[in-house]
Amino acid sequence: MDEEIFKTDEDIQKLNGQLGTIKSEIDKVIVGQDKMVELMLIGLLCEGHVLIEGVPGVAKTLAAKLMARTIQTGFSRIQFTPDLMPADVLGSSVFNPETASFEYKRGPIFSNVILIDEINRAPAKTQSALFEVMEERQVTMDGNTYPMEFPFIVLATQNPIEQEGTYRLPEAQLDRFLFKIIVDYPTREEEVKILLSQQSESSSELLNKVQAVITNEDLLNFRRSINKVRIDPQLVSYIADIVQTTRNSANLFLGASPRASLALLRASKASAAIRGRNFVSPDDIKEMALPVLRHRLIRTPEKEMEGVSEDVIINQILSELEVPR
Repeated sequence: MDEEIFKTDEDIQKLNGQLGTIKSEIDKVIVGQDKMVELMLIGLLCEGHVLIEGVPGVAKTLAAKLMARTIQTGFSRIQFTPDLMPADVLGSSVFNPETASFEYKRGPIFSNVILIDEINRAPAKTQSALFEVMEERQVTMDGNTYPMEFPFIVLATQNPIEQEGTYRLPEAQLDRFLFKIIVDYPTREEEVKILLSQQSESSSELLNKVQAVITNEDLLNFRRSINKVRIDPQLVSYIADIVQTTRNSANLFLGASPRASLALLRASKASAAIRGRNFVSPDDIKEMALPVLRHRLIRTPEKEMEGVSEDVIINQILSELEVPR
């Protein structure tokens, strides 16, 4: 048993070091936004989809592209628009006159890291095309099933301000995202660094500086290491208490699902691992609670009218629950 724990510690340290290399590569281009980059890395380790919300110009799309560049894997970008059809995402059957039969032509969703830009600009019909592939990592077309290759992660962006020509994402789709990351403006100091770093080099020159530093095999080993991260049974109960409380809260019309409990467990383990620990602490759970839960909850009409955000309600729940010692 001691030998197994030692091996786990060794794996976690290796993971921690390689993730530090990824951060260093991304920091060559992006100044600040450390929290967004860290949560995207955790999403990558958990193979969980990530929804990134922020106003234009805060490096949402750039961060997703840089993340893909640091991995020796496939990358695909899909720009969602109001006239986008499911076939534009999943692909369609095309008639081949040589064989006198239909052949399935795969769409851009068949890759490893998928960037969906402005996901809320496509109508419900197109959004529903993502349900199966995001949850089951496969596409069913004409009675045939086509599995996705490892890794498969969707990084989707949306703008919270400009709502003209946008569509609200269905709750069932939101629940398939591991995280919802809220991206704020950079600080004044960070903005000065951005201006200084880009005054002498173009965006394309900066992008070319970022190199692939890990492989798909590395990612697979990382996931195995995270599965070995230990969590005390009391902390498992703490996660269950948090999620159960959202279902019974007078401030919420809809609480979190069991999928949220599993997401919070996986994210907490990954959070511990990237900090070089092989065990989960209560702080890991608290830190992951906001990005895991905020998009899965629906406020009551009263709280919505009062302008009370999901984050405020989640923090209130965390403050009221007793933390295991």
